[in-house]
Amino acid sequence: MTSLPAEGSPLLTTRSGRVRTARRLVRRAARAEHRLFLAEGPQAVREALSVPGCVREVFATPDGTRARPELQALADAPWHLVDEAALASLTETVQPQGVVAVCRFLDVPLGGVLEPAPRLVAVGVDVRDPGNAGTLVRCADAAGAGGVVLAGSSVDPYNGKAVRASAGSLFHLPLAVEAGTLRVVEGLRRAGLTVLAAAGGGEVDLDDAADDGLLTAPTAWLFGNEAHGLAGDVAAAADHRVRIPLHGRAESLNLATASAVCLYASARAQRRPPSQGLG
Repeated sequence: MTSLPAEGSPLLTTRSGRVRTARRLVRRAARAEHRLFLAEGPQAVREALSVPGCVREVFATPDGTRARPELQALADAPWHLVDEAALASLTETVQPQGVVAVCRFLDVPLGGVLEPAPRLVAVGVDVRDPGNAGTLVRCADAAGAGGVVLAGSSVDPYNGKAVRASAGSLFHLPLAVEAGTLRVVEGLRRAGLTVLAAAGGGEVDLDDAADDGLLTAPTAWLFGNEAHGLAGDVAAAADHRVRIPLHGRAESLNLATASAVCLYASARAQRRPPSQGLG
């Protein structure tokens, strides 16, 4: 636990050196240079504090500190009291929630995701929207996946919108960021995972894949770009291309929804008890 500044201590302002340094992390170049990012709001800060050594320092308003005393009690990093303007300068939301943490990057090499032999991995390929990237992490966490990979030219997972969209899940499971998508597919297969590509024109129907037992195996799902889906060579590199059946008149599902449907189908199949024969 770190000590709280005494009541009545001067608040840090937007002119404070600490605040100005932290504010640079709003830019991707600064995040990459220092391998630090900002986590905004009590939920994200709470989850960040649960990861040993993740949080470097915390900025909070007096009201934010009084509203969440348990966060300050958990903190093992400097806790700075700031005024409302200083806190607002560190956030991207219209109504800041009173607390922001400076956190170290969490990504690991691909082997860090695969070495524990996960049974379910979510791979986002060329994901451009930070909200979708964060939601993919959140869906993977909720479905019990063992890790997430952002491959190709995917968005920075430490973008403020991506961090908020993950709703704290960014701090729960291993994340790898890899530029070479085909190398990722090769690594997944070497790790013993069946690689499934979510594709609207896939030759395998998701319901059939569940009924036929395909989803019971350790699986990595590939999810493509929001506008263009998976590139042809990436889809071809997968073991199977799987389409989600559309029973209504909708033309397609967005990336976040498709990932939730596919990941939960695998989670259900992998957790279903073996069928008992009639005796």
